[in-house]
Amino acid sequence: MSRVVVTRAVPEAAVAVLHEVAEVRVCDQDRPLTPDELREAVRGADGVVAMLHDRIDADLVDAAGDQLEVVANVAVGYDNVDVPAVTGRGVTVTNTPGVLTDATADLAFGLLLSVTRRLGEGERLLRSRTPWNFHLGFMLGTGLQGKTLGVVGLGGIGQAVARRARAFGMHIAYTGRRRAAQEIESELDARYLSQDELLRTADVISLHCPLTDQTHHLIDDAALAQMKPTAIVVNTSRGPVIDEKALARALQEGRIGGAALDVFEHEPEVDPGLLELDNVAIAPHLGSATTETRTAMAELAARNVAAVLTGQPPLTPVTA
Repeated sequence: MSRVVVTRAVPEAAVAVLHEVAEVRVCDQDRPLTPDELREAVRGADGVVAMLHDRIDADLVDAAGDQLEVVANVAVGYDNVDVPAVTGRGVTVTNTPGVLTDATADLAFGLLLSVTRRLGEGERLLRSRTPWNFHLGFMLGTGLQGKTLGVVGLGGIGQAVARRARAFGMHIAYTGRRRAAQEIESELDARYLSQDELLRTADVISLHCPLTDQTHHLIDDAALAQMKPTAIVVNTSRGPVIDEKALARALQEGRIGGAALDVFEHEPEVDPGLLELDNVAIAPHLGSATTETRTAMAELAARNVAAVLTGQPPLTPVTA
């Protein structure tokens, strides 16, 4: 019988899918495996269900052995996987697109509202039992109506955020490697801009691009210098898309208006400068963190493994 290793606990519904086709080992530690532990855990496995913090590369494939057929990454992003090296050894790689789109878009917009309406700051004031009273100038934030949302990467999640922004009366601009389909532009009334023009003109810049060599530190000192002094940066993609220290400096010096962050450059660490600022809304990588979404992600990963191990094509393959 095939053997599948799951590198960290997943919902039981996903484990049940795997049990139909394989002997299953779920690693029971409550932390990411070290590289040595990961290589030891997958030894002899036919399939691996991996988390976004697991480095999947040629060394891991070699450690698993020639029988390894599939690695299912429980995430839509797969920057933790050396796809050419793994697929080049005949191993299928899959991810979990689609099922987390709405949850991540909800979280992105929630963080945006938190920073623009000072919700976190207000909650901290009340929890500290600081005396307060209502008056017309008390804790004023800024509205979103009539403002421009600049989306970097108008894929599924970027489109979902744009739809939410439209409901709030925002205008949509976007940039990316290529233009979106005409019907998407028409639906969102979205303008395609160069990256430089988007940085200069958008009131809110929301990042939805994959982490690649080209997007690493896409938002750096130079990019931040182009933004409006009132601009808000939202990141629910991957932490290293932003140079976190550069962002902290820009916020501390008042060169941009705020940031709303669900991901960080050196997770789980967060730049201390960001933690000290009231104009930063932060969450610990909760983009897909609903019971429904995380269960759907794990089940999709499990179905991918089951398909490959039973000679069927994967549902959501990743290609080099």
